[in-house]
Amino acid sequence: MAKGYSAKRGFSNGSGMSARQMNMQQQIAKMQQDMASRQQEVENKTFSASVGGGAVTATVNGKKEVTALVIKPEAVDPEDVEMLQDLVISAINEALRQADEAMNASMDALTNSLNLGSFGGLGGLGL
Repeated sequence: MAKGYSAKRGFSNGSGMSARQMNMQQQIAKMQQDMASRQQEVENKTFSASVGGGAVTATVNGKKEVTALVIKPEAVDPEDVEMLQDLVISAINEALRQADEAMNASMDALTNSLNLGSFGGLGGLGL
């Protein structure tokens, strides 16, 4: 029979390929669990931003849902509704940006800890 193939083991170079594959699958499963955990942590946090000297404050959660919007009475000018609208939009966008930044930082920290090596050789993945 040709070297490298076995009806039971499939293609192999005889050097414990199945153990390496099992190890890789375990690492991938752990990475998925870690990613889900980190994502959940960020989703449970809240992010607030104030604009207009604190006239408008928006709070969002990590799921990018607006959970609170505070508008101080002095920010309400019936003659300038557009300014209030701009302040609300700015506060919400800034809070959403903070949530995005936190999620990206959390995922970056995870992927940096994986030591993937260069993609050219996939050395860090053991391939």
